[in-house]
Amino acid sequence: MVNRVILIGNLGRDPEARSLENGAMVAKFSIATSERYQDKEGNWQEQTEWHEIIAWRNLAERTEKNLKKGMTIYLEGKLTHRTWQDKDGNNRKTTEVVAEYFRIVNSRQGGTGTGNFPSEKDDPYNRNNNSNVSEAPMPTSSEEFTPAAADDDLPF
Repeated sequence: MVNRVILIGNLGRDPEARSLENGAMVAKFSIATSERYQDKEGNWQEQTEWHEIIAWRNLAERTEKNLKKGMTIYLEGKLTHRTWQDKDGNNRKTTEVVAEYFRIVNSRQGGTGTGNFPSEKDDPYNRNNNSNVSEAPMPTSSEEFTPAAADDDLPF
């Protein structure tokens, strides 16, 4: 079974980060994705979807330091659903994406993004370091690319 979300979108607000009582850091932000289509009359329409994102621990710290409203990012994570009671005792429900990896695609404010995605340093299979970016060069066409953990995740 797979629960994987991949988004490329623009940050709708600066991340809001805080530390919990147990010391874990959490950051929340939103990403807007857009889709263009032609309606029955042939007019172009644009539909924007907003996605609530949650990042934990080291990724939350990176989020707070590097992300700003308006930036375009590539994000991978998993879809989650939560229920809770608000201060008035009403039952509430929300859907969120728990971030596992992100990469800045570009920045409208001239930030650190290169606009060139993916780059040679990107390796979404190597997520054991704090930056979630591999320093290993991408394989050449004569080399076979086989992620080390790929066989470990197969259910058969």
